[in-house]
Amino acid sequence: MPQSRQSQISLIDTAYYHCVSRCVRRSFLCGEDKLTGQNYEHRRGWVEERLLFLASVFSIDIAAYAVMSNHTHVVLYVDKHQAESWTQEEVLTRWCNTIPS
Repeated sequence: MPQSRQSQISLIDTAYYHCVSRCVRRSFLCGEDKLTGQNYEHRRGWVEERLLFLASVFSIDIAAYAVMSNHTHVVLYVDKHQAESWTQEEVLTRWCNTIPS
């Protein structure tokens, strides 16, 4: 059952989080699908580039990451002090910077 972020994240307990995102229905994120012969390896660079970009926009550091054929692992560090130092205008500007042009 889904839980709100407030109940999942407690920066008092830890600022580090291990996040996993998986593909469904035998879909491939990267690599070669041996059943169909299609190669999705070109996506690995896209995922890495976007991940590093988003970390640069928000107050999150990437401690480690792995882009696998059908899932990703990311260990994140939430920099609470940096986030608290931002004005509301800066937060809005950062969110707007995530929208592809």
